[in-house]
Amino acid sequence: MDRVMRLASQKAVVIFSLSSCCMCHTIKRLFCELGVNPAVYELDEDPRGREMEKALVKLLGRNPSVPVVFIGGKLVGSTDRVMALHLGGKLTPLLREAGALWL
Repeated sequence: MDRVMRLASQKAVVIFSLSSCCMCHTIKRLFCELGVNPAVYELDEDPRGREMEKALVKLLGRNPSVPVVFIGGKLVGSTDRVMALHLGGKLTPLLREAGALWL
C-alpha cells in the first residue's frame, strides 16, 4: 500500500493500469485527449505489479482493481467514477486544481 500511495503522489495524475485492459486504454486516452500527461504504471509490466494490484483491490474494495486514477495524490477511483466526473463537467476543474491542466 505504501508504494502505491507514494507513486500516486508523485505526479498530478497517476493511472494504475494493465497493458491488455480495454477500460484502462479508454481512461488513458481520455486523459491524453484532455491534454493531460499522466504517469501510467502498467502493473503487468512491473516486477511488483501483483503486490500493487492487491493493494489497489484493498483500497477500492473491489475487483478488478484497474484502472485506478489518482488526481492530486487523492484516489478518484475507477472508470465509472472518472467517467461520471467527466460527463458531469467536474473532471476538468479537478485537473486544473491539481496542476495537470493550465488552461
